[in-house]
Amino acid sequence: MQTTVTTEAPRGLSAAEVQQRTAAGETNTAGGVATRSYGQIIRESVFTFINNTLFALGIALLLLGRPMDALLSAGVVFINAMVSSFQEIQAKRQLDRIALLNRPQAVVIRDGQEQTIAPEAVVRGDLLTVSAGDQIIVDGSVVGDGRAELDESQVTGEADRIAKAAGDQVFSGSYVVAGSLLYVAEKVGAASLANQITAGAKSDKREQTPLQRQINVLVRVFLLIVLFLEVVLVLNAFVQTRSLVESVQDATAAAGLIPNGLFLSISVAYAISALRILKFGVLVQRSNAIESLSNIDTLCVDKTGTLTANRLVFNAVHPLGASEAELKDILGEMMASTAAGNKTSEALAAALPRQPRRVLAEVPFSSARKWSAIAFADEARPGIYVLGAAEMLRPYLPAEQTPPWQAQLKAWSDKGLRVLLLARASNPALLVDQGDATTLPPLTPLGLVSLSDELRPEAAETLARFRAAGVQPKIISGDNPETVAALAKQAGLPGDIKLVSGPELELMSEAAFEQAALEATIFGRITPQQKQRLVQALRRRGRYVAMVGDGVNDVLSLKQANLGIAMQSGSAATRNVADIVLTEDSFAVLSPAVEEGQRIVNGMQDVLRLFLTRTATVALLMIATLMVSSEVFPIVLTQSTVVAMFTVGIPGPLLALWARPGPEGRTGLIPRLLRFLIPASLLSTIFGLLVFFGTIIIEAVARLAGVTPGGETELIYGTAVPLGQSALAIFLVLTGLLLFVFVEPPTAWWSGADEVGGDWRPSLVALGALLLFGVILFVPPLRALATLQLPSPASLGLIGGATLIWMFLLRGIWRSNALERFLDVDFGVRHTA
Repeated sequence: MQTTVTTEAPRGLSAAEVQQRTAAGETNTAGGVATRSYGQIIRESVFTFINNTLFALGIALLLLGRPMDALLSAGVVFINAMVSSFQEIQAKRQLDRIALLNRPQAVVIRDGQEQTIAPEAVVRGDLLTVSAGDQIIVDGSVVGDGRAELDESQVTGEADRIAKAAGDQVFSGSYVVAGSLLYVAEKVGAASLANQITAGAKSDKREQTPLQRQINVLVRVFLLIVLFLEVVLVLNAFVQTRSLVESVQDATAAAGLIPNGLFLSISVAYAISALRILKFGVLVQRSNAIESLSNIDTLCVDKTGTLTANRLVFNAVHPLGASEAELKDILGEMMASTAAGNKTSEALAAALPRQPRRVLAEVPFSSARKWSAIAFADEARPGIYVLGAAEMLRPYLPAEQTPPWQAQLKAWSDKGLRVLLLARASNPALLVDQGDATTLPPLTPLGLVSLSDELRPEAAETLARFRAAGVQPKIISGDNPETVAALAKQAGLPGDIKLVSGPELELMSEAAFEQAALEATIFGRITPQQKQRLVQALRRRGRYVAMVGDGVNDVLSLKQANLGIAMQSGSAATRNVADIVLTEDSFAVLSPAVEEGQRIVNGMQDVLRLFLTRTATVALLMIATLMVSSEVFPIVLTQSTVVAMFTVGIPGPLLALWARPGPEGRTGLIPRLLRFLIPASLLSTIFGLLVFFGTIIIEAVARLAGVTPGGETELIYGTAVPLGQSALAIFLVLTGLLLFVFVEPPTAWWSGADEVGGDWRPSLVALGALLLFGVILFVPPLRALATLQLPSPASLGLIGGATLIWMFLLRGIWRSNALERFLDVDFGVRHTA
């Protein structure tokens, strides 16, 4: 049973009481959502399904006596994990520095003396003092004579300031805007409201993007193909009674089909994009977040602090029972005289500066009542003056079926303005502050006043860009839905948008709730739990959801979204669970971030085409060779590694680095892959077989004259087959480098597989890689290291001729859309000559 907290306001707790409550565990040590630890980041980067598979392959190769091959397999994993971990660790360090700079301090009164302590040192029953600019550290109750205005938007989502006095509750995560007060800590640690809201966000979130899921599926398919080939090779070795060394060599070559370098290219692409957009004020916490941004079709934003600058601007007045000049005088005098201002009073005071009058009584604004009142005892202007939401003041106004001011109110509301009603009662003595239970005497309307909620300068343009890209915005707020809708219209959203409120959602069935989540654009009076449910409902309906927020009330929904985006100025818990942090608090930087996401998607599609073409070609060559002759194998693992390095290892990261942004990445991964992969892999297999067996025949015939009877077998398998394997490796390198050029055509002649980009860098890299491969081929020590042999001039001529014919034939198939015509399908990517 919890004891009642009793504290003498002037002295606070004694040192003995603090020690006693600390020993009882009544401290504020249950922290919020922390950034990920270094160990967690490294574990998430290293122990993925694909990496685990490659680790297993490396161990198997090591047990089979192939340490260098094992090193190649496991080495790619370590480089991949190192690149990914480095970027995410850098982001963690920057976030930790931000958290340290923004770390609040608690000022407590103990033994009658003020002390500044860390927030976690606060105990239940402590007496804390706060003034303008300070953060409320724990939940508690106000004591003493102090009064203050608090901004609770990070907790509740409502932008209006809330006046606090003795007996009122204050909540952790709120900020003091004006005034000062004392409060007693009642709920600390996990019991505080902020920690209760964020409790559900402490579980880990690792969201894969659509591209990552598609790549994982493709890689798993190739793993099945590799397993199939391994079984076939084992059976072949058993039937042919091949030696263990030969069987292991063939098996390791087949294992080389796993596109391990593909994941290195992805990590490099993510790291490069994270560095690119950091200069715009976007800090990437999850390496795949930028690519994820290019996939979103629903953008949920929290109005306060995200779309708005949290400032109101005076617009106009509409007189009813007073002249325009008198109406402005009354408003200005009210704002100059009030002791409990808010955003509305600031805007009116700035626009209508007047002298204060003598105040008899005042009722500050309350989010429950939606009005404030002040009673003037001044003889020049006696009476009670009330300013608030018209619908909340209707019970105190003359009973009229349609008030004369209703049309003006609707006209202003339709323009996206916030409209308030000013009314008066003649007897100032009738105003008594009873908190939210305060009632008013009968009122006479004096006029309407309109204000505009100041949008962030970039909000309208950014929303317009997202809508043009097919992304549906959803504005979710704790404010009144009509107010939020008015703001949405200012931001350029259409006038017929659908509104729904939190209380309405609460009464809906689950099916109706999901339908409302899909159809409505404006959600007002929404609780943090309802925000979370809305995101979950959208995801269940197949939406790819990004959530932008800054307050503690946004944490749960950020965690549930496919992509969480936080403002740096928001709460630490929000920053820590987000995938992206906007370090300049600018909504506009999401546009270049989307372009980077498109760049990643487009670059990875190019990389995938190269990787999968190389893998499919080598797999088909292995199968076809076994069908032609079960006693020979087309390539060994070292040669396969060299081919992979020149055809995908070097081009892959560069394609990711030089990829172009643009919406072409949305045209579908599979159609683009098939249009490229099928003709390229089939032609490469056919011509590769011709080169492989043609070289074996050429080299064997050239040496038959000097062979003694019975030595033909040794000639073929000891000399001709290794030369055939080398010839095939040379052919695969040449065609792979040409595919690099086809993927990024520098001129119209090379177009067919893709549109002309005009970028000569890939072509120059291909030329440089060709020269480097030539050095390896013609320098004996390097050639031996790569397990290559130099074929005869006749065989080299065969390789060159096959490469040229392959190039022109493949170009013709792409440019004539021959595959589409033959299959009678439309891949959605056609060449127009």
